[in-house]
Amino acid sequence: MQPPYTITNEILALYGQITEALGICQSILLVKPEAKLRKQNRIKTIHSSLAIEGNTLNIEHVTALIENTHVVGPKKDILEVQNAIKAYDQLNDYKAKQLKDFLKAHYILMNGLVNNPGKFRKSQVGILKGKEVFHIAPGYDMVPGLMNDLFEYLKNNNDLEIMKSCVFHYEMEFIHPFEDGNGRIGRYWQTRLLMDVNPIFEFVPIEKVIRDNQEEYYKVLEISDSSGASTAFIEFMLNVINKSLRDTIAESTPTTSDYKKRVEYALSQLNDWFDRKEYLNICKGISTATASRDIKQLLQDDLIESSGSGRMMKYRKKRSG
Repeated sequence: MQPPYTITNEILALYGQITEALGICQSILLVKPEAKLRKQNRIKTIHSSLAIEGNTLNIEHVTALIENTHVVGPKKDILEVQNAIKAYDQLNDYKAKQLKDFLKAHYILMNGLVNNPGKFRKSQVGILKGKEVFHIAPGYDMVPGLMNDLFEYLKNNNDLEIMKSCVFHYEMEFIHPFEDGNGRIGRYWQTRLLMDVNPIFEFVPIEKVIRDNQEEYYKVLEISDSSGASTAFIEFMLNVINKSLRDTIAESTPTTSDYKKRVEYALSQLNDWFDRKEYLNICKGISTATASRDIKQLLQDDLIESSGSGRMMKYRKKRSG
């Protein structure tokens, strides 16, 4: 099985940007972010993925449920969050290219919410947009074969793994294998596939960026349906992945809170002559005045040397010895 799509210039550019972002993650030891950031991003992930499906609980409710605190709200919404917490806690237990594990994950996500969690649908379904049907899924009798083919594609195709995760997400939504929960399991399983590319993806809240661009998410699904190829959806998801990674990097980079951490990080990244603008690019979130103070202090502490004057002033780490 080779799902149809075209490699566009945008896809190539975005893939390059994602590779660069993963390199930055590696360089600042972000393979497993700090516990606080992991928790924050897990909360964003669960809240966003369920909000897309109409869950009414807010981020504070999701935080409380993760902390095992009592929450008042619709029972169904609470159960959706509790199930999602369990499912995301078990991400590492599943093999990304095993259909049986995919079905187990759907069971965890949807247990108590549908009649047959973890089982393929036994009826015809269509997807409504308002009052209009904008997608009629393949017949239920075709679902097992189509899903087997899709997992064979994951196992045997030589496409880049990041690309395959996007193709899987689209094709699974097109097949719509379950009575309900197709959207959340599609997003969840793409995360699981991406974790095999780099473990950082366990803590990158891709669902948050999808939710922020929810209209476009549905639009590119529709465009891909109409064109018979997943190209538009792949471009959208690569944009989402790139932005999610960049946001995670920005949140993990020392900024205004700790001068010592900030300059230590900056000097680890600046290996040649740099100016104030380049320092600001490394220490995102600080003001120009703070950057000037940092540089002045580094000069006083004899940690950097300077060359030139005025706007042409450049700085460099002092060579040891």
